[in-house]
Amino acid sequence: MSMDRLLDTIRAFDGVLELAPAAGSAFPEIAWGDHFFYYAPDGQVPQREQPYATIVTKNYPDDDECDLDPPGRWRLNIHVGAAAFVELTGEDPRAAATPRDRTATDVVFPHPLYRTQGWVSIVDPGPRTHDLAVRLLRQAHEAARRRSHRRSARHG
Repeated sequence: MSMDRLLDTIRAFDGVLELAPAAGSAFPEIAWGDHFFYYAPDGQVPQREQPYATIVTKNYPDDDECDLDPPGRWRLNIHVGAAAFVELTGEDPRAAATPRDRTATDVVFPHPLYRTQGWVSIVDPGPRTHDLAVRLLRQAHEAARRRSHRRSARHG
C-alpha cells in the first residue's frame, strides 16, 4: 500500500482533520512530512484530544527502532485501545515490551513508545496488512467521533 493511497483513504473519512506539517509552517521541523489525524468536523484541532492515527516518515530522537530514515520508509500508528491491542499483538499493553524486530515491514506490532496507551504500528503497510490497517483506521476514527460527540453533549 502506498502512503498516498492510504492518505486518500483516511482523507475520505467524514469529519477528518489532517495536520501535515511542512517547511515554512508553524510546526517544528522534526514534524515536517508527517501526518496527524483527528476527528474534527469543524476543522479545528481538538484542544484536549490526541490524534487517533499518525504517519511518521523519519526517526525521532527518542523513537528510532523502526529505522525510518531510509528513503521511502514510513510508519502508520493507530490508537486501537487495550482490548484490540491484546487481540492484535497477543500482549498486554501495560506489560513489558516483548523483544521484536521493529524494522520488519507489513506486520502489526506494539508502538515503540505508546503501547501502554493502546497504540499499534505498521512499517510500510503492504498486502498482508492493508485491509486490517484500513479497518483499524475506520474504527479509530469512529471512536474519536464518539468521544467528540460525548464531549459536545456534556458541554453543549
